[in-house]
Amino acid sequence: MTRRVRLALFLASAVGLAVVLGFALAGLPGFDADLGRYASFVASHAVSQRRGTNSVVDVAFDYRAIDTLAEELMIFVAAVGAAVLLAHARDESDEGQAADLEALRAPSTSDLLRTFGPGLAAVAIVLGVYIVTHGHLSPGGGFQGGVILSTALVLVFVAGRTLAAARTRPLAPLEVAEAVGAAGFALIGLGGLVFASVFFENFLPLGTKGSLLSAGTIPLSNVAVGIEVAGAFALVFAELVDQMVLGRGGDT
Repeated sequence: MTRRVRLALFLASAVGLAVVLGFALAGLPGFDADLGRYASFVASHAVSQRRGTNSVVDVAFDYRAIDTLAEELMIFVAAVGAAVLLAHARDESDEGQAADLEALRAPSTSDLLRTFGPGLAAVAIVLGVYIVTHGHLSPGGGFQGGVILSTALVLVFVAGRTLAAARTRPLAPLEVAEAVGAAGFALIGLGGLVFASVFFENFLPLGTKGSLLSAGTIPLSNVAVGIEVAGAFALVFAELVDQMVLGRGGDT
């Protein structure tokens, strides 16, 4: 397939998608529209029924947890597919040429980034952990916190620490983290089936509203999804860095 044909297919697909999205957006209700029956019920009962003060997370990880499981699996499959494609695109000869990691140099960057980059990575980790673990109490959750956690690796790279990233080569641990997070969320759903006879039924004590140990299984779901999302995004980025480092070798 030639470049011109690929471009024509892309433009046709983009125009078609724009038309579909335009019709969808035109049919959305206005901001002053009345809430539907489901939305009204959730808005008035979610906090009292689930003891989590973030009703959005209550919906995502309890009332509609099956939908969230599908969304998580989409991220899982997309990350795995991207990692496989990137690994396949890398030549084995590139790995041999870059085997001596001492020959690698960090990319040119400012002294400010070199000084504060690692510290910002630590801040990203702390902030990400906080957002994941407090997602049922305040804005945030596993998806948002997981993305923030994955930026720690990005900050290490932009700080000019390519050599450190190449030495650690965290692909295997990231793959394990992604798999453990995805499996953990599915197992929480199975726990509801085993202990409460309903898939994703909240089977743990709900606790006191506003406390960290509240909302039953929702905090566990946040942690599982946070691990999976962090592993997925960091895995793709690590593959990109790995491909660049191995492909360019000593010229990095």
